[in-house]
Amino acid sequence: MTSATRPRARARALTGSLAALGISIGMLMISGAPADAATWPTPNGSQGVSSTISVSGTKDYGMKRLYGTGDLGSGGQDEDQGPILELADGAVLKNVVLGAPAADGIHCKGSCTLQNVWWEDVGEDAATFKGKSSGSVYTVTGGGAKEASDKVFQFNGAGTLNVSNFAVKNFGTFVRSCGNCSTQYKRTINLNTIEVNWKGGRIAGINTNYGDSATLRNITIVGDSSKKIVPCQKYIGNDDGDEPDSNGSGPDGTYCKYASSDITYR
Repeated sequence: MTSATRPRARARALTGSLAALGISIGMLMISGAPADAATWPTPNGSQGVSSTISVSGTKDYGMKRLYGTGDLGSGGQDEDQGPILELADGAVLKNVVLGAPAADGIHCKGSCTLQNVWWEDVGEDAATFKGKSSGSVYTVTGGGAKEASDKVFQFNGAGTLNVSNFAVKNFGTFVRSCGNCSTQYKRTINLNTIEVNWKGGRIAGINTNYGDSATLRNITIVGDSSKKIVPCQKYIGNDDGDEPDSNGSGPDGTYCKYASSDITYR
């Protein structure tokens, strides 16, 4: 073996080792990388989806792109669209790209893990978390989402949502605790190492009257020199379907948990 071939061999070995762990090179480039270094992956083939795919256990798509067709292919922002993927309690989804149309993205019926999942053009929402137990834990690690005219992650259920090493670009609200669901819960949101690429409106939206909290760490906001993005917006939620009233914004140590040092602008 020549010196010229050894690096390629090492690269192939590294890629194989990462694949065995369910980790992609694109995911690693998010983790710990400068804010402008997020690399959006090239899908490994595409598959149209005309009806919701149910997932239980662990499903690794190997970076295939899924997109909606038929009833899932309107490309609109209407409420109550079906999801491309519906995850059972405890399911793990790895290495998939959701293309356009994306319908209502992914629904988690209980605790779930989304690892290295990418949304090229968010439909109604990228993912909705719907578990009913206060012990439900939703984990999003790696990946990214862009072109969300409204919300990226919709938190309708109970429990804790942890998002880390994630890139988001062009959106309304990154994570929203449901402001007017018919059944309301206390919700906990933890965001760590997030690349926020302008344009966006709010990073987290929470309901103070239900005891929600959002903790923000290692947030990098790119392209927002006027600092218009609201890191944490507070609301007074309700269970009757009305639009919730806002209840201030900014760190308070109880509901919005972050310091100015947790947010970097570039």
